[in-house]
Amino acid sequence: MLTPTPIDQSYNKVITTIKSCKTKTQLEGASRMVENFKEIYRQVGYPKVLSYSLNREIKRKKLWY
Repeated sequence: MLTPTPIDQSYNKVITTIKSCKTKTQLEGASRMVENFKEIYRQVGYPKVLSYSLNREIKRKKLWY
């Protein structure tokens, strides 16, 4: 069994937050959370696919509002 790394845990938390948004204000907060994630993990070199995935989730959710 794989042990989750801090980046995996952070990524999953951000995805869960995005999916749980019910208002535009909450989605704006989730967008800031995505930007913080990118800023923190950019310094250690994270896979760009995570960034694209987070952006895609935000865009999907914005279509609902």
